[in-house]
Amino acid sequence: MPTNNAAHKFSVGQKVRLEEGGARYFLPAGGYVITRVLPGDDFDRTYCVRGIVDGLERVLREPQLCAGVPAV
Repeated sequence: MPTNNAAHKFSVGQKVRLEEGGARYFLPAGGYVITRVLPGDDFDRTYCVRGIVDGLERVLREPQLCAGVPAV
């Protein structure tokens, strides 16, 4: 199975937020911290992230994320 070997946009420890617009997939607002960089598939690179507010880990695709944390 081929994989997307392009470099990941974000690195472990980096704070990110959900991309504006588009489907939010019922994800809570607030910032996230990248905890693991996962292998990509044919479409997108993926990340394991931990919510700053709720502390839960999720796996999100790169197009769902952008750099920085939301203003409070």
